[in-house]
Amino acid sequence: MSRPPRRPAKTRAQGLPDKDTLVRFLAEAGEAEKADIARAFGLKGAERRQLREMLRELEAEGRLGKRGRKGFAEAGALPPVGVADVVEKDVDGDLFVRLAKGGDDAPKALLLPDRDAKSGPAPGVGDRLLVKFEQQDSDWTARIVKRLGQSAHKVLGVVRKGGRETRVEPVDRRSKDVLVIDRDAAGPLRDGDLVVATILPGAHRYGPKPGKVLEIVGREDDPRAASLLAIHAHGVPTGFSETVDAEAEDQELPTLKGREDLRDIPFITIDPMDARDHDDAVYAQRDDDPNNEGGWIVWVAIADVAAYVRPGTALDREARNKGNSTYFPDRVEPMLPERLSNGLCSLKQGENRACLAVRMVFTRDGRKLSHRFARGLMRSHAKLAYEQAQAAIDGPHSELWTEDVAELTGPLMEPILYPLWNAYRAMLKGRQKRSPLSIESMERRIRFNEAGEIVSIEPRQSLEAHRLIEEMMIQANVAAAETLEQKKTPLIYRVHDTPSQEKLFNLSDFLHGLGKPWAKGQPATTDRFNRLLEETRDTEHAEVVNEVVLRSQMQAIYSPDNIGHFGLNLDRYAHFTSPIRRYADLIVHRGLIRALKLGDDGLTDREIAELPAIAEHVVMTERRSMAAERDATDRYVAAFLEDRVGATFQGRITGVTRFGLFVRLSETGADGLVPISSLGDEYFRHDDRLHALVGERSGRRWPLGKVVEVRLREATPITGGLVLEMLSEPDPMDPKAPAPRLGVRARSPGGDGYPKRGANRPGGPKPPKGGRPSGGLKGVRKGKRR
Repeated sequence: MSRPPRRPAKTRAQGLPDKDTLVRFLAEAGEAEKADIARAFGLKGAERRQLREMLRELEAEGRLGKRGRKGFAEAGALPPVGVADVVEKDVDGDLFVRLAKGGDDAPKALLLPDRDAKSGPAPGVGDRLLVKFEQQDSDWTARIVKRLGQSAHKVLGVVRKGGRETRVEPVDRRSKDVLVIDRDAAGPLRDGDLVVATILPGAHRYGPKPGKVLEIVGREDDPRAASLLAIHAHGVPTGFSETVDAEAEDQELPTLKGREDLRDIPFITIDPMDARDHDDAVYAQRDDDPNNEGGWIVWVAIADVAAYVRPGTALDREARNKGNSTYFPDRVEPMLPERLSNGLCSLKQGENRACLAVRMVFTRDGRKLSHRFARGLMRSHAKLAYEQAQAAIDGPHSELWTEDVAELTGPLMEPILYPLWNAYRAMLKGRQKRSPLSIESMERRIRFNEAGEIVSIEPRQSLEAHRLIEEMMIQANVAAAETLEQKKTPLIYRVHDTPSQEKLFNLSDFLHGLGKPWAKGQPATTDRFNRLLEETRDTEHAEVVNEVVLRSQMQAIYSPDNIGHFGLNLDRYAHFTSPIRRYADLIVHRGLIRALKLGDDGLTDREIAELPAIAEHVVMTERRSMAAERDATDRYVAAFLEDRVGATFQGRITGVTRFGLFVRLSETGADGLVPISSLGDEYFRHDDRLHALVGERSGRRWPLGKVVEVRLREATPITGGLVLEMLSEPDPMDPKAPAPRLGVRARSPGGDGYPKRGANRPGGPKPPKGGRPSGGLKGVRKGKRR
């Protein structure tokens, strides 16, 4: 049981206490210095000296422990909240902290998952944290309240060796800490090493700081450097402990015991061409029920990860710590060891696999009539890539068609592929009636050769085969949430809130500038957004409206409390279909096993009590992975474009800020910065209502969404930064805007927006110290917004 916060009693007997009374006082107070104890008991003179002697005796007897230089506490006790250092990582990857000012008696505490979804990279050994301590039986746990900056003293950087000194230059565009390494310690280092270093005490506020290299993580010229940097920068957990690997290797092939035999159902998997694991399979057939004429039965089978990853095991702790797999352009950091992710839990063609399957019945117009779950044994009858399945349906006239496709899919057409597509087209009618948000997102694929070098960056194709699998997975997810609610079993929902009023007001202001009315008082609905997207789809504003609508949305998260899913326009939704790569899905699987009495490895009472903490943790790990994936992609794109510095590109303004414009290049989808100082000979102010930079003298504008031509001025693979030079002309002044004021600032040759020092400064405020206006370039990093 958790020990409640302890407070000293308001009144107590005056005079020197006996030892037992003194220990009880410190147990209630948590900790106290000698002066505080003396004050509490009203001790003076000789009694204070006796108190000091009593404290020494109690410490020698092991009943009290030191806390800092002057403090004391009951031995083995921890305060409700305290500053702690991460001191150990065990073989299973769990972190342990120790009270920073604790003596030898202060116990280590297990660090529980971070509840702050915005906390960023996971903590590591050496980090200092403010934590909340709790005692459970004889063990202590700690939960992060705040990070106290020890991790800020670590620098991920690249070694630069010069004639006189060795430096570590940070790879983070936001960091300014350049470290100088001691000459003796720099001996083993090579120019171009990627290292984790720390700032040593005694650093000056300005200039390079003394540093120490903690770890060499790779080489700058390694083709995989971008992923390595992203992993270390964001604290993505890597690899598995020996205990976890041993548990994974110890698992056995599934049998029919306790399972429904589904091997006669001709399931197939449809995945990306380069997929190594296959966690979902599908099958569809006509419903022969005369009461459902034209209806369809759709089966979705998902790998039964819960059969192998059981609560309380090292496998489970590792999966929970990682939260999800992280996908980089050149590699994957999986949530589960390969023995499971690419073995027993991968629905491989022709092999028996344990699964949790759902059988759903739909009407001819896509309305779901019923569903049921089964814990079964299945066997995939075929493995297809999205492109192969699409080519088979489209026929020989498809650009994806090959003779190999014809040979592979020919036997599958009548019994499997045609029924799947016909069932999907019925389901599509239900989807269209539901009207989920139809935002289009352009995804890019980075292709590598065998040497790990980038050969191309191209848009990912959006195929009907993608949408077929997506809709079948969505319906399976809905069925899981509905079943758990019906059985009154707690679960983790995937929720997506409606856009905030502030976001809707900003959207309305922007659309007003395009001449598109959007009443601020009307409630946000997916149908309303879809009408806007459809009205602008074939106009010059289509791409920017799609972008602005996307930015007006909230982020989807995991939560034990249901608020529905706005984007999908669903009342209840849970992730069920990817337990190989998402821990939230594994929790839903366990919930179904418990609710439907499908085994003894379902959701435990303890997990139910921890659902809020689990949901917050997997939100954090999901965002950590997304940030790491973006950073790696940025660096790979910058490496691909490094040889094209000086080339011109067409792009579109996708971000307008006080320090410049972000332009997305049409060819690669890369985002680069056009610094505001390079935009012309006048001062441009940021109009956040119009989403534009507007010249104060001429009124000329750089609006969001404008198609422009730019020159690549700088590409830095180590940071992922792209700096662009604008070649296009700004739009003319908005005829509805007020006339520019005379005598306003003209941009100086220095680019700070003010005349040179000593010149007349008509209109506007004085520049801040240093001669730069608010929002200028001082200290502003180059490259994509994070």
